[in-house]
Amino acid sequence: MNRKIGLVSLGCPKNLVDSELMLGALKGYGYEIVTETSEAQIIIVNTCGFIESAKQESINTIIEMAAFKEKSCELLIVTGCLAQRYKQMILDEIPEVDAVLGTGSYSEITSIINEAYEGKHPSIYGELEGTDFFEGDRILSTGEGFAYIKIAEGCDNCCTYCVIPSLRGRFRSRKKEEILTEAVKLAASGVKEVILVAQDTTRYGLDIYGEKRLVELIRGLSTIQGIEWIRLLYCYPDEIDDILIDEIANNDKVCKYLDIPIQHTSDTVLKRMARRGSSREVEMLLEELRRRINGLTVRTSLIVGFPGETEDDYNKLTAFIEKYKFDRLGVFMYSKEDGTPAALMKGQITAGIKRSRHSKLMRLQQKISSEKNSDRLGKEYKVLVEGVAEDGIFYFGRSYAEAPDIDGLIYFTSSEPLETGMMVTVNILNSGQYDLTGEVKNESAQ
Repeated sequence: MNRKIGLVSLGCPKNLVDSELMLGALKGYGYEIVTETSEAQIIIVNTCGFIESAKQESINTIIEMAAFKEKSCELLIVTGCLAQRYKQMILDEIPEVDAVLGTGSYSEITSIINEAYEGKHPSIYGELEGTDFFEGDRILSTGEGFAYIKIAEGCDNCCTYCVIPSLRGRFRSRKKEEILTEAVKLAASGVKEVILVAQDTTRYGLDIYGEKRLVELIRGLSTIQGIEWIRLLYCYPDEIDDILIDEIANNDKVCKYLDIPIQHTSDTVLKRMARRGSSREVEMLLEELRRRINGLTVRTSLIVGFPGETEDDYNKLTAFIEKYKFDRLGVFMYSKEDGTPAALMKGQITAGIKRSRHSKLMRLQQKISSEKNSDRLGKEYKVLVEGVAEDGIFYFGRSYAEAPDIDGLIYFTSSEPLETGMMVTVNILNSGQYDLTGEVKNESAQ
């Protein structure tokens, strides 16, 4: 009997790639992959355990999936960062869970299923090293048109607030040839946009080649027929150099979009975070990027309420946002995580102050976002068609200026039927805080 498997993937795109690889391996062993967990005999929850809110979402999802054990579900398996972080505790605290698999053991997914069916309650935690798992087949879950490519695993940046190095291991790049081979397969399947992800994309190649090779990788990807957009996420500011800026500016296939997590703009806070670089260096980088890359969209992420953050530190952060007006901005409230140096620091900020600072920054960014969207009225954008809205009237998709899931969407009408994965030219007619509305100008889709 071919058992049915459903998988719930939580957290970041890097986690999603792991999920897609597990599904590919399971399909290769004859399992049937289903999209509805209510139909599955085996349910896998690939968890996130980065911060408190992510942990709580993972736990809630596990409990929600456990309810299916009273129906069709025979096995409930927990994988991912939460599994790596809390190991045996998950099996002890949630008896409905049949097996737990750490982030270094995804290739053991079929073995752990077999052990669980034998009545055991296995937990497997391999060494956090190597990248062999990423060379397997994937089942894409992103729909037609785009896919993430994980170019490295792990992290060597020991930020004082972050548990990722302990959950994912040291930074280790994949070989360029293996990434290009994967990209060729993706392009052959209809993927037009590849999104490069890693904990620190800009350090790609440093560990295995002795030098950064991100630009070389981009140039290789640019030669692949069918790939039209190459998007870069998670670029650390201190690693963005002249050669990378020039490549983004001059390579027509590279989206003029950069995700640059700066986390804070107070030098005092940055030092306590163990972040490389200073506020002035970030300012100089932003000015240089906007001067040299025409039409650049910049996304960043910030943390408020870090231990010791004073009102003056916070005001510096607010002034920075007002001055540089990021196109996209994510704000996180500091999460005190066991095992991190920041958790032991003096000056922990109360939850109320963190919420207040977070709310003020988000209101400021909403105003900035609305203004920037208004500036796009009457302009035309090449848009990747991703689907049809619930009303059945509008299609939706993204331009180079929107990354999946984290940014807004462009909704648009068309006098001719469109298919997902197509690229069309859309004229922007209306704008909101995050989304845009328009109509297809050129009906000939690519």
